[in-house]
Amino acid sequence: MNVLRLSLGFAVGAISLFLILPILVVIPLSFNPEPYFSFTRSMLLLQPDGWSLRWYREVAESAQWRLALKNSVTIAIIVTPVATALGTAAALGLRHLGGSARTLVAAVLGAPLIIPVIIVATGTYLFFAPLGLTQSMTGIVIVHVVLAAPFVVVTVSGTLTTFDAQLSRAAATLGASPLRAFARVTLPLIAPGVISGALFAFVTSFDEAVVTLFLASYDQRTVPLQMWSGIRDQLSPAVLVVASLLVLLVAIMMVVANLVQALKRGGE
Repeated sequence: MNVLRLSLGFAVGAISLFLILPILVVIPLSFNPEPYFSFTRSMLLLQPDGWSLRWYREVAESAQWRLALKNSVTIAIIVTPVATALGTAAALGLRHLGGSARTLVAAVLGAPLIIPVIIVATGTYLFFAPLGLTQSMTGIVIVHVVLAAPFVVVTVSGTLTTFDAQLSRAAATLGASPLRAFARVTLPLIAPGVISGALFAFVTSFDEAVVTLFLASYDQRTVPLQMWSGIRDQLSPAVLVVASLLVLLVAIMMVVANLVQALKRGGE
């Protein structure tokens, strides 16, 4: 049994390393002093002159990258609370449905997770163009909310599977209004799912590129679009710097989400 367990652990570790290594390799490349993507001899020998913060300085001093970061953060900050509120409300509503109605509504809400994003982008553009919502922050925010909200629905729905509805009824019996019962009883108990959903919503909005490419103007370019432009037009190592920072951001988000889940399990 121990041999089987060790073999399984080794296999899982090897597969994880195989999947993660191509992502992590961009981090040392971001310290490359040369204007191209490669490991120099000095880097391989770990010599000090083979490592440089040149591209980190370029990203920090670039007006285009600063504008892209500002746009991405602004959109994500608006999208996250809206998608979290809508996704939480949808998950609570699904809980009160049954049978085929629940299956149908859940399928509609989860459609953005299944439909290829290029189809979403094309359909959104054709629908928004007559309404004047292309090349506008409003149109981008609306689509990002649509793409991010299903993640909140999934996480909150998972938390609601262990929620005891008798607690809400008890609060109502004691005179609490539905809103007060939700704020004082339901929300604290499903908070881990809501927080996890909010993190996923933020990352989804911040990382989205395809739909934004269809809708954004030049001044509304986000970090993913700026990265795509850097790869297509310039092949600049500055893209590796931003990619490394995004890997770090996602890693922090995942750690926070795991901590929230661990605290939830500890509270139970």
